[in-house]
Amino acid sequence: MTRPFWRTKPIQAETSQPAGLRRVMGPWQLIALGVGVTVGAGLFSMTGVAAGQYAGPAVTLSFIIAAIACAFAGLCYAELAGMIPRAGSAYTYAYTAMGEGIAWIIGWDLILEYTVNASTVASSWSGYFGSLLHEMGLSLDPRFLASTGTPVFTADGHMVRALFNAPAVFIILAVTILLMQGTKGSSKVNMAIVALKLFIIGSVTAICLPHIKAANLHPFIPANTGQFGSFGPSGVMRAAGLIFFAYIGFDIVSTAAQDSHNPQRNIPLSILGSLLLAAVVYAIFSFVIVGVVNYHVMIHDPNPVATVLESLHISWFTSLVTLGITLGYISVIYGLLMGQSRICLSMAEDGLLPPIFERLNERSRTPWSSHIITAIISSILAACLPIDILGKMTSIGTLLAFIIVCAGVMAFRLRQPEVPRLFKIPGGPFLVPLLGIISCGIVMVSMDLMTWVRLIIWLLIGGLVYFFYSMKRSHLKDTK
Repeated sequence: MTRPFWRTKPIQAETSQPAGLRRVMGPWQLIALGVGVTVGAGLFSMTGVAAGQYAGPAVTLSFIIAAIACAFAGLCYAELAGMIPRAGSAYTYAYTAMGEGIAWIIGWDLILEYTVNASTVASSWSGYFGSLLHEMGLSLDPRFLASTGTPVFTADGHMVRALFNAPAVFIILAVTILLMQGTKGSSKVNMAIVALKLFIIGSVTAICLPHIKAANLHPFIPANTGQFGSFGPSGVMRAAGLIFFAYIGFDIVSTAAQDSHNPQRNIPLSILGSLLLAAVVYAIFSFVIVGVVNYHVMIHDPNPVATVLESLHISWFTSLVTLGITLGYISVIYGLLMGQSRICLSMAEDGLLPPIFERLNERSRTPWSSHIITAIISSILAACLPIDILGKMTSIGTLLAFIIVCAGVMAFRLRQPEVPRLFKIPGGPFLVPLLGIISCGIVMVSMDLMTWVRLIIWLLIGGLVYFFYSMKRSHLKDTK
């Protein structure tokens, strides 16, 4: 009998398996899904922190470096998505290319990636929501506007400790309810929100361009302080690691294979299209932000866009943009929660997770149970953990997923060269995947020790779950 850790699923099983989900998403909905997730917290929130603490004006380079690393992985995703049009993303690809154990590792990693990323974005959304209420003359108790234990100040100036981030919990639950209504209707709402978000970004860029100051961009790469990751080239790389999760959107597209028409064609096209559009937006917009406001001002700023607009004293436009960003964040959380449910659905269909994760609501044909469980966990994380910890955990999980996908392309080319590929990466079977592994690996190495410790602990927990539950209940357990 094949050793359980290395048993693989035949590719025919992945391409012919009927889907209980409704195929209602075309290429535009898929691109909107990818762009909607990609253009979010990484731009509207983490840009300021990455510039102020690590890269300075060179945060634009950090976004470009992250985009290049993602491009190699994106090409690999596109090839595999054209071969295996099934929900599950990197998990599904690893199961057919490298074995059940590797698939479990990446599936468990993706659960961390999507859940924590949704919490990160919800936490960032809370900051913009609080700013919006303040501009409307309303205010909430500060103890319910930050993660547990964060120092906050009351209206009379007293410092207190936050209890939990209530708005973050609210938005996760609200988006979950939207998803549970069905994919067709919710995807239309998502497309409208993405269009609004891109319009806001274009408007802010046009207004801010004339106000860029050369002094704010010099030196473009600030000198290193003597500590690795604190400015200088290492700071640029550390910032790239911090904001890497911003490009997770194209990965989300691949989880929607069973929700889309003609997935062999539409998934690769949408993966590459959403990645390219997001990279251009990030590079231009981050350059504008650090050009208008000195990066020192944004060292602990979770709302850099609001800071930039306030510096220009355009109050009416600031309120409009804050409203647009607050609404735009919904599309990010939407895509992440949707992707999470599809990962759990695929793993449950293979027997690696309990059957509750593959149950579909009879009316909406959506995995209600998975949505509810994900919402509860994400809400707890968003309510209690700081955004910088959440962002780093998401980034390292994303990088690991990309590395395994790149390795999967090479494994497929060697083991099954005859399988039809609607899209093939250029440069042969090794060049792009190896570049993807190396570039993602360099960014991973630049991340801090505690982020690695958290990832290792999570994977060790996953290992226990696999060996004591999933391995024995896998639908391939009798494969010879």
